[in-house]
Amino acid sequence: MTKQHNEKELYDIINSVVQAVGMRMTIKQDHSGINMSYNFIGHYVGFDAERLIEAKNELPHPPSIEVYVKTMTLHELGHAVDREALQSSLPRTIEIFTMKKQHSLQEIYLHEHLLSMLLEEHHMNIQFEQTAWENAWALNHKHHLVSDEDFDYIKHYSLATYKKLYDQDLQAYHHLLNQLVPQLA
Repeated sequence: MTKQHNEKELYDIINSVVQAVGMRMTIKQDHSGINMSYNFIGHYVGFDAERLIEAKNELPHPPSIEVYVKTMTLHELGHAVDREALQSSLPRTIEIFTMKKQHSLQEIYLHEHLLSMLLEEHHMNIQFEQTAWENAWALNHKHHLVSDEDFDYIKHYSLATYKKLYDQDLQAYHHLLNQLVPQLA
């Protein structure tokens, strides 16, 4: 299968889900390194064909590409349903983004107030991810595009990625606080 054919096949699967749920959404292929994403500013779903296939294959028991792409598309459409909340988070997201541009990772991990902003970002992301999965479940429940078993399996591993990053930074935060406590005494 040629790369171009693969990209068209993935686009067609994504488009079939968008059409099945009755949403109007532009689909754009990119080379972002992110398997799929919903851009709430531009109101479109983006996908990186290469990364999408890699991400599916990273699962311990990979489903078919069709099941994986349909499920992830439902998830991205779940973000679209939550677009208003995403838009309202933009000012704080910009503040956190600006902080990350102004400070090195080393600086962030050495200063409690900077690291707490990173944790806040993780927390926001996890909330948005959970809401998107809830919305995706409702769309799937209504339109029956993938089995509940496949849906739950992919959801579990997708959310675990966000939670793992949060847990790592939370551990770093607690470690930093433990170092600061003796200095305050």
